[in-house]
Amino acid sequence: MEFFWLALGLALLVFGGDALVKGAVGLAEKLGIPTLIIGLTIVAFGTSAPELFISIKAALGGAPGIAIGNVIGSNIANVLLVMGIPAMIAASRCDDTGIGRNMAVMIGFTLIFIAMLLDGNLTRFEGMVLIALLLLFIGDQIRTARKSKSAAAAVSEEVPDHPTSNLLIAGYLIGGLALLPLGAELTVNAATIIAKSWGVSDAVIGLTIVAIGTSLPELATSVMATIRGTSSLAIGNVVGSNIFNIGSIMGIATVISPMDVDPHFLTHDVWVMLGCAIIVAILAHWKMKIGKRVGVAMLSAYAIYIGVAFSF
Repeated sequence: MEFFWLALGLALLVFGGDALVKGAVGLAEKLGIPTLIIGLTIVAFGTSAPELFISIKAALGGAPGIAIGNVIGSNIANVLLVMGIPAMIAASRCDDTGIGRNMAVMIGFTLIFIAMLLDGNLTRFEGMVLIALLLLFIGDQIRTARKSKSAAAAVSEEVPDHPTSNLLIAGYLIGGLALLPLGAELTVNAATIIAKSWGVSDAVIGLTIVAIGTSLPELATSVMATIRGTSSLAIGNVVGSNIFNIGSIMGIATVISPMDVDPHFLTHDVWVMLGCAIIVAILAHWKMKIGKRVGVAMLSAYAIYIGVAFSF
């Protein structure tokens, strides 16, 4: 039954996050908020909502391993899984305008996050630092995009079926806000029980099962972007998600509830996360083709990582 509740919780998180994004985009357009700002803030933040609710619930519920593991595991899954699977569908290149700069930001956020973890705890001050850095990044993104000729790209390409009537907008918002905490509650409780029954730590469950589940929105977005021929959106989605995972999810969750860091993360998980960020940066710097061979390598590496995670 715990696996049923875990699957149900993850499903509620995915549907809740999707509903919240669509409702928020519809509301923002009703309020006259520029499309550019909607895309860089509401859509980006909304797709990270499942991870955010999971981490807050886990931190408050005394399961920091799931909270921190969810972010580390999601950032690893975003590179190896969310980039690996679309590569099996169609080849792409990391040559989108400005992607190199965002890669540098992603590596910077990753290094800062690792440095914060090394002393064995995350404090409220460190959470505030992460949030402040994220706000600086968003502000810079908005300024850069306004100078670009492509700044007016429609959000409808990313969120094509968002509601336009007031009733539907309210329904999506209320539904999303109701499903997310319920999904987080079910997922964290079930994951904690499964971890105990398997004799593994909640950190391992957070790094693997929960991380994969909460990465499903990013995976769906990237696969659809690849099918539509807009693979640069798929890569940009991964980079942006990894930045938001550290800046917003760890930032907000830590401000709400400071956490102790499981030593398990410092043995190899954080270094795998850093390695994944560097791999994407290398692919972008040399504008390398991400085809089936790279996709197979990424998926194989992820399978090995999962196997190692459950072995130690």
